[in-house]
Amino acid sequence: MDKKFLAKLLIVLLPTLLLWFMPGDCFGMDNLTVIEQRVIAIFYLAASMWITELFPIWTTSVFVIVLMLLTVSDSSLMFLRPEGLTDLLQAKKNGVIDEAGLSQLAQIQASYGTAISYKSIMATWADPIIMLFLGGFCLAIAATRCNLDINLARVLLKPFGTRSEIVLFGFMIITAVFSMFMSNTATAAMMLTIIAPVLKMLPAEGKGRIALALAIPVAANVGGIGTPIGTPPNAIALKYMSDSGICDPIGFGQWMLVMVPFVIIILVFAWFLLLTFFPFKAKHVNIKLDGEFRKDKQSMIVYITFGVTVLLWLLDSVSGLNSNVVAMIPIAVFCLSGIIGKEELKSINWDVLWLVAGGFALGVGLQGSGLAKHLVETIPFSEWPALVVLIVSGLVCYLMSTFMSHTASSALLVPILAAVAKGMGGNLDSIGGISTMLIGVAIASSLAMAMPISTPPNALAIATGYVKPGHLAKIGVIIGIVGIALGYVVLIFSRQLGLL
Repeated sequence: MDKKFLAKLLIVLLPTLLLWFMPGDCFGMDNLTVIEQRVIAIFYLAASMWITELFPIWTTSVFVIVLMLLTVSDSSLMFLRPEGLTDLLQAKKNGVIDEAGLSQLAQIQASYGTAISYKSIMATWADPIIMLFLGGFCLAIAATRCNLDINLARVLLKPFGTRSEIVLFGFMIITAVFSMFMSNTATAAMMLTIIAPVLKMLPAEGKGRIALALAIPVAANVGGIGTPIGTPPNAIALKYMSDSGICDPIGFGQWMLVMVPFVIIILVFAWFLLLTFFPFKAKHVNIKLDGEFRKDKQSMIVYITFGVTVLLWLLDSVSGLNSNVVAMIPIAVFCLSGIIGKEELKSINWDVLWLVAGGFALGVGLQGSGLAKHLVETIPFSEWPALVVLIVSGLVCYLMSTFMSHTASSALLVPILAAVAKGMGGNLDSIGGISTMLIGVAIASSLAMAMPISTPPNALAIATGYVKPGHLAKIGVIIGIVGIALGYVVLIFSRQLGLL
């Protein structure tokens, strides 16, 4: 057996087995249940397998989903459940359980925990975000068939000339602006479709293709910070700030006045990082993208569908259709019109969809078992100084968002921090008040992009074949740490200046 593979296997398996079998008291958490402990072990197993790339990253996701079904679901292996639990649950369901049985059931569940619905774990295969991915892939296939991607790339490249650094920054700006007003996943899907022909024409020996492919998810994630509607964590933070009654509501323009400059600074920093780690071999991107917009029937269908899809993504608040539903439109249109057939469907990056589903399954595990809430409640926020609460809350949100939905992380943390902030009252004045704490959580969640499963745009970048997990980790961690620190500085000074 290869020594390198064996070393990775030991790194993955030994800590996983230790976490699985060690006494629950060793975790430093009161009343840790068996289910929660198993989720912790599975969480480490998945993270270590993704980081070490012991197996292809999509196979890790499939394995995680199956392992969760077998060990922590309500349809897990019988010998892994407490004795008598199944019979007691069935008796309760049938309404034939007595008080003694109810008491026994409560005792068993207190130590064993809440088994996760097997249906919710399996549903991650068809999560609405998966549908958005499918829509994006279908748009890319159709755009390639009628050369729409090449023509759009030519139009977008023109204002930025041929200097490789400027072309890179131009695509980052365009992506960030779109992401301020539409789903970051939809933005990444659209932009990666547009730059696909550019990536193919760049020289293989340089690292420019990595930089350009990686720039799209980075810009999409960062760009969402720029407006209150750019990403759900922003809206969650604003809602609880308004509900707290401690600070005045923040308007759309007021938010953009502070956050757009912050986004630009982070984009410039990210641009510098990308050029440092993944420099272009040539100083100029001399790409010839010849051709004209075709006017045949199928091409016109693609143009109209592409335009309508993007327009509906931008105007979701007006149409009432969320981005996931909109993504189904091109799938239906292209299949009905024959633009996409069975062969084209086979070319979809199904491995990426399975990778994303595994990340969603972990999120279901963290929330469904109650572990995420238990972890947050274990942290004594109310006993700490304001600055410590600020730093720890940002780091906790960043770490949680690295492995689960950014929206779910914010939805879990923000209400708890809002209650803590309300109790701390004037003690928060030194850090800018409740707005700094809650908006800081929103920023931290958006900047969590160190792994393929951290955010769907990352998985889309992996699908190009140019970006590897190590590239994401290198760029993502640096942007995350610097971005969170800078974000807090901006928030504190903005509050002192009366901008927020």
